[in-house]
Amino acid sequence: MAVKFNLRLCLQLMDQGISLNTISKQYHISKHTSSKVKRRKEELEFDTAKLECYSDTELGKLFFPNLYESEDIYAPIDYEYIHNELSKPGVTLKLLWNEYCIKINDGKYPVSYSKFCRGYTEHVQNHNYTNHIQHKPGIRTEVDWSGPTMHYTVPSTGEVVKVYLFVATLPFSQYSYVEATKDMKMDTWINCNRHMFEYFGGSTVRVVCDNLKTGVVMHPKNGEIILTDTYSDFGNHYMTAIMPAQVRKPKQKASVEGTVGKIATVIIASLRNREFNSFEELYKAVRERLEVFNSTPFQKRDGSRKEVFEEVEKKTLRPLPEFPFEVCHWFYSRKVQLNCHIAYKKNWYSVPYEYVGKMVDIKVTETTLTTYYQNKRINVHKVFPDYVKNRYSTYDHDMPESVKVTEWDDERIKKWASKIGPYTRKVIDNIFLTSIVKEQGYNPALSVLHLSDKYSKERLEISCQIALSKYPSPRYKHLNAILANNQDRQNLQENMKKEEKATGHLRGPEFYGGRSK
Repeated sequence: MAVKFNLRLCLQLMDQGISLNTISKQYHISKHTSSKVKRRKEELEFDTAKLECYSDTELGKLFFPNLYESEDIYAPIDYEYIHNELSKPGVTLKLLWNEYCIKINDGKYPVSYSKFCRGYTEHVQNHNYTNHIQHKPGIRTEVDWSGPTMHYTVPSTGEVVKVYLFVATLPFSQYSYVEATKDMKMDTWINCNRHMFEYFGGSTVRVVCDNLKTGVVMHPKNGEIILTDTYSDFGNHYMTAIMPAQVRKPKQKASVEGTVGKIATVIIASLRNREFNSFEELYKAVRERLEVFNSTPFQKRDGSRKEVFEEVEKKTLRPLPEFPFEVCHWFYSRKVQLNCHIAYKKNWYSVPYEYVGKMVDIKVTETTLTTYYQNKRINVHKVFPDYVKNRYSTYDHDMPESVKVTEWDDERIKKWASKIGPYTRKVIDNIFLTSIVKEQGYNPALSVLHLSDKYSKERLEISCQIALSKYPSPRYKHLNAILANNQDRQNLQENMKKEEKATGHLRGPEFYGGRSK
């Protein structure tokens, strides 16, 4: 409003007979202005009883028309258009004001930037658009663990197993994602973040999380935030900035905090009387309730979370990379065994035979095992599930010709053992008998036979004899301990003394002049 004082109040006070001096002093209106209002009132023969029929703007134009004439020289502003444009990523009031100034071509003047901003603020207040000002679509995702938990019961044992809930929310649409998990470890946290983006169908510019240990190493008051290597790699893979909220500042991720409270009612409380006999059953029920939660209409806003997301926010998300992020674990300096394989979790994976005896590094994800030699990838295998044991993953081209025929290796090892002695052959036979897969016995058998290179064939044979008297199927560690402690030599000396005691000089009857019968 062009009039900077309360014109309506001034007219009401005049109508009550209060003097101009009193009005000027008590209500901080200059005497010149109050006198001008009184003269204008008399000129217009204005009836104060009709004061309620006029708005403040209409009243100002009636009493001070000259002040409002200047406003006609300014180009009008479509604040509804301004509001809609502000919801787009990267759009600011400064940018829109510059565009407004450029588009004017009818001889009028643009308003100042400060007046432009004040006008938009009044427009927002009149239309209750505060939620759209705070959040823009596709900009941020807020993530957290739910405080309240769930559980299921194992039918066979009656054990009650706790289940945790991962929660994520897009602040603009309030569209949310909830996933039931068995733990809150780092791998689980990363996988939940990956599943979240897959559920949304895209990624946002920022991910705002709590200062959880599985994601944040250090969040100092001053200085750079340090994320865990895995969480940092996840952010780089999806081109999203991981931005932990400040310590004890839950309002910085208020949307997900609110969602955690809502799902406690919509999901946890609504399923409280339902018995779950497996994690999979509970997981499915949580997903079903999540769809209900996202589809329920807002109470103070048009549409539902799902409708706002699909109509507005979904198209602003960044596309997902071609391959999803996989949590990986590195294991360094693994020796390639003589059977051209490396061991991982009691299973064996082949490596090209030229790397036998060399140290390699392996990278393991949920689905693959990759071998590296001096930072160069040399092989990729599909990793066996954790419940599989003593299984071999072998590529034919990794094996030399002499090893491809497995029967020859088996026979060659046994022939080598026979040349050393019967007890050594017995040890080797027992190794193969206790191996579920024949190839599994190659490395332990060869380890035993190579002891003859360090010590001797005779000592190895004696140590095998000693070991067989103590263990049903001796291995390298048993025989090496016997040889390292010289137990084979001690045993040999004891046997020689026994033979000397048992062997005497027996004289026959001829020695005494008699005849043998």
